[in-house]
Amino acid sequence: MQFLTFYTPNPSAHQGPPSKEYMDQMNKLIEESMKSGELVATGGLTPLHQGARVVQSGDKVTITDGPYIESTEIIGGFAILELPSKEAAIESSKRFLKIAGDGQVTIRPLMNPDDTCTGEPALATQSAR
Repeated sequence: MQFLTFYTPNPSAHQGPPSKEYMDQMNKLIEESMKSGELVATGGLTPLHQGARVVQSGDKVTITDGPYIESTEIIGGFAILELPSKEAAIESSKRFLKIAGDGQVTIRPLMNPDDTCTGEPALATQSAR
C-alpha cells in the first residue's frame, strides 16, 4: 500500500536553519529508506508566503495569497511511502520524528483505481501491492 504523510513541525521548536548534524541524520534516513523501497518520494515545502489558496463555492472562485493559515497548521514536508500496512507507516513516522523532533505526522492511505468511492481499499489490489 502507498501512504502520503505530511509533517507539521511544532513552530516553537524549530527556529533557524537546520544544523549539519540534523541534515546528515535526515539524509541518511532518506537514503536508507529509498534503498529499501519504503520511501517513494519526499520533499520539503517553500515558506507559506510563497503559496496561494484557491477555493470554489458555487460559481465563485476566491484566491488568497499566502500566508493564509495559522503557523501551527503549516505543512513542512511530505513523503510517499510504500509499506504493507498503516502500522508500518506509523513505525516509519516514529523513526522520522526521532530525527525531525517535535511535531506531528499525518498518515493517509493513497487510493488506487480499484478502491471504492468511500476510500476503502479493494481487497484484491490491497494484497497485490
